[in-house]
Amino acid sequence: MSNVKLDQEEQELLDAFEVDEFESVLTEERKKLLVQSAEATFKKDKRINIRISSRDLAALQRRALEEGLPYQSLVASVLHKYVSGGLQDITANKTLRRISR
Repeated sequence: MSNVKLDQEEQELLDAFEVDEFESVLTEERKKLLVQSAEATFKKDKRINIRISSRDLAALQRRALEEGLPYQSLVASVLHKYVSGGLQDITANKTLRRISR
């Protein structure tokens, strides 16, 4: 590992992993469920059209290039994270906190 400082617990976990002390407890039933969930998550069965500014599109394309994926995939990923709760609008949260005071 390069220049990463690990605390004692992290170092112990890394050492245990490197000598194969971990054993998977993944059952076939759980694996099947995870595969189905992944397939449903990445299934792209609807098309949408949106209008955005050319500046925002250029920024999206630049970020996608940095990530090494098509910009449409980046947009779909961001939207998925937002609707599934993995990405939150911090400006909306600030507004809600101000209102509730």
